[in-house]
Amino acid sequence: MRPGLQNTNSPVGQIKYLVYCIENAIMNLVQDQEQMVWLVDFQGWAMTSISVKVTRETARILQDHYPERLGIGILYNPPKIFESFWTIVKPFLETKTYKKMKFVYSDDPKSLKVIEEIFDLDKLDVAFGGRNPAGFNLEVYARQMKDDDSKRTNFHGSGCSSPFYQSSSLSESQQHESTDLDRDSNASDEGRL
Repeated sequence: MRPGLQNTNSPVGQIKYLVYCIENAIMNLVQDQEQMVWLVDFQGWAMTSISVKVTRETARILQDHYPERLGIGILYNPPKIFESFWTIVKPFLETKTYKKMKFVYSDDPKSLKVIEEIFDLDKLDVAFGGRNPAGFNLEVYARQMKDDDSKRTNFHGSGCSSPFYQSSSLSESQQHESTDLDRDSNASDEGRL
């Protein structure tokens, strides 16, 4: 994830994209693997792009609909100001989740060990401390998402029922809560929360 590069100010759009990405990641897990690593790149991130309401809704969705999916979360090169924001976010997270989060800085060899222990550095993008110079390719990403959308459509069209799709689907009341994000999104951004 690269929150510094988000291109929407719509809280509902941000939440929908998060769920879309998580569902795609789950669908692409190898058989019998339940957990994943979340790597969050903070390049370009600024406090001005943050909404407390979206953050709270994100934490609620992750904890209520994707419990135990997080193996480890890597916060890569967060700016120092993020530590203040992290203090605000911490109460919204379960202790178990909070303890899985690791701060990693490209200029700190000790913290980089976390990445070296988890990833094959030959496959990891150089932007994250790896050795793969390929970088992000929008065309390849779009093609993968299109393929995943087809797989999902075929899966649901087959009449097959998957527990993770059922548990991650938002109920009607939860959809209304998410819709409330649009109406209230400026409240947190303008300091009214």
